[in-house]
Amino acid sequence: MNNIRDIRWGFVGCGEVTERKSGPAFSLVDHSQVVAVMSRNPEKARDYASRHNVEKWYDNAQELICDPDVNAVYIATPPSSHATYAIMAMKAGKPVYVEKPLAASYVDCQRVNRVSQETGIPCYVAYYRRELPYFRKVKELVDSGEIGKILTCQIRFACPPRDLDYDRTNLPWRVQRDIAGGGYFYDLAPHQIDLLQMCFGPIVRAQGVTANRGGLYATEDTVAATFQFQHGLVGSGSWCFVADESAKVDRIALSGDKGRLAFSVFTYKPISLYTERGKEEITIANPPHVQLPLIEKVVGALRGTATCKEDLQMATSVNWVLDKILGKL
Repeated sequence: MNNIRDIRWGFVGCGEVTERKSGPAFSLVDHSQVVAVMSRNPEKARDYASRHNVEKWYDNAQELICDPDVNAVYIATPPSSHATYAIMAMKAGKPVYVEKPLAASYVDCQRVNRVSQETGIPCYVAYYRRELPYFRKVKELVDSGEIGKILTCQIRFACPPRDLDYDRTNLPWRVQRDIAGGGYFYDLAPHQIDLLQMCFGPIVRAQGVTANRGGLYATEDTVAATFQFQHGLVGSGSWCFVADESAKVDRIALSGDKGRLAFSVFTYKPISLYTERGKEEITIANPPHVQLPLIEKVVGALRGTATCKEDLQMATSVNWVLDKILGKL
């Protein structure tokens, strides 16, 4: 499957993430173009196609997937439909690039894995932070031994509720378990877990406790967890999505026997390095379209000119950790 000369993408879903983070990047890569988009809302699909100079639009995913001009599919819908659309595309013989998390549950991830194995069609997952210069620098610092042997890692994340969280009649899909797989934890924690597994390998033990402290919606809004990596490193995490503004935090801290390292995941604040030299702050800029470096790799993999590690096995392991922490497994 890795010998497609020109990748002609069809988008299933054309929401917010496609406007800047991902959508424009597909047309900035050589031998890649967007030829069709789909939304269940035909006006939305038509408007997106018009604004982004895309020739075709659909309000039916099956029709887009079966379009002979489309030879690869990008899935940018909420997680509950990821598995269904990915399986549809792979059974149609078309490679897939899907937003994270791979699915709304570990069980659904396994379904996607089975179909990919049966069909031989690849599926890549948008854990794009792995390829950003900011996080490549974090990994370089870890691998270089700047802070010595890593002893512990800790995730801390807290933010206030969003305005939409107060509207009980029209809650965001990200806090509806049947659509998102959980609350905001299931939407944001995947990036944090994935980056730690990039640095330290797979997490093999995980457990957590959850609570709903704000009462704004039914899903958990507060999570605490502990986990252990394959080679023995232990870590912990705390997440709160109903915190006061003064308690906002977005930080992962790594403690080593020669220093420590701290960095953000969503705000890209300067990386803080503490060694015998003292404190250093490292500022790394990311591209305007943050998925561009990963999309370049995916296109290269489909053309047979590059490799891409952001695949099903890596993505499925993230869902396993999430589901263990939430008590779904």
